Amino acid sequence: MRLRERFRFVSQMTKSTYAMVLAGGRGSRLHQLTDWRAKPAVPIAGKFRIIDFVLSNCVNSGIRRVGIATQYKAHSLIQHIQRGWQFLNGQFGEFIDVLPAQQRVEAKWYQGTADAVFQNLDILRENNPDYVLILAGDHVYKMDYGELVAFHVEHKADMTVACIEVPVADARSFGVMEVDAESRVVKFIEKPADPTPIPDKPGYALASMGVYVFNANFLYEQLLRDADDSHSSHDFGKDIIPHLIATKYRVFAQNFNSSCIRTEGGKPYWRDVGTVDAYWEANMDLTKVVPDLNMYDLDWPIWTYQEQLPPAKFVFNDDDRRGMAVDSLVSGGCIISGASIHNSLLFSNVVVRSRSAVEDSVILPSVEVGKDVTIRRAVIDKRCEIPDGMQIGVNLAEDNKRFYVSENGIVLVTPDMLGQKVHRVR
Repeated sequence: MRLRERFRFVSQMTKSTYAMVLAGGRGSRLHQLTDWRAKPAVPIAGKFRIIDFVLSNCVNSGIRRVGIATQYKAHSLIQHIQRGWQFLNGQFGEFIDVLPAQQRVEAKWYQGTADAVFQNLDILRENNPDYVLILAGDHVYKMDYGELVAFHVEHKADMTVACIEVPVADARSFGVMEVDAESRVVKFIEKPADPTPIPDKPGYALASMGVYVFNANFLYEQLLRDADDSHSSHDFGKDIIPHLIATKYRVFAQNFNSSCIRTEGGKPYWRDVGTVDAYWEANMDLTKVVPDLNMYDLDWPIWTYQEQLPPAKFVFNDDDRRGMAVDSLVSGGCIISGASIHNSLLFSNVVVRSRSAVEDSVILPSVEVGKDVTIRRAVIDKRCEIPDGMQIGVNLAEDNKRFYVSENGIVLVTPDMLGQKVHRVR
């Protein structure tokens, strides 16, 4: 198929697709970072929220009909979507709708990933798509969903699962599949104790990314069947996919290599920032000279709500208090007042005062750091006020008494832990 013909083919498929983003989870492995916000609403990469990546993938892929299913502490997530994602034109059938759990079918909240879609079945049918794209709202990656939908159509699939190659040791946290020579899924196990490696890559397993494409009518049938099954947990990975494979439906897997957007010569980038360590590492990766995730790609931009803020400011040039930042990202509205920032990422409106040092750390929006403070290998939550002279990440034994310290020694600090007003944090 010639390039122009393929472009038209993919464009036709994406216009016939409705994307359902599942964004109702807490993300409990992020501990206190999600005490007052859903995981998809967690700030990341200096100015974004995690959900911005999946929504940007939709818009950039030409999929402009999107529903977002929310549930756990969704206020800040809904506010972010309302402020930053209402630029699509409804007159042309383009929209991003928020679909909070509202007991549309019966008196219960979303019970699982499949149930979240089932409870919005009437909304799906109203939009009359040919294909439904199911997406997790809490992963960081760049992907052309148009290529995934085209793969689905070309293989005459009932369902297609996007998959990624992960080390076998890590695969226990994923749904792991086996495929035949035509990429048809022949076996799928959710979070196996002993993952089956890829035949020609013995150290790796093929893992589900939580990204699915269904023929719309086929999805409706399966959701209705699953809803009537009293033994089901109503989850795509645990229930829907194993049933489809057992009953010989056409379930295919597309390797992420075929649809990812990557830096030139770079590896496919996909992160589940589901732990404090993984969250810290994903942010720290952006401070590299050439990070794996390209945030400066104008051909595949990441969209978000843009606050109107002044430029970052660095003041004082005395020997004992020099405002500076090295190998770091510093967002708008920040004031580095006679302090030093090394290998760190500062979100908007952060103030760091004289003789303080921030190293290898992630500082979320509107944090105030006092004088003579040392912060190392830490995540400081939104609106924390760090008092003068405090040391964080210097003595982990002391930190462990008042803060959360991860397995890899990353210190998470929230306003709660500092005795400050938690209800201000969103």
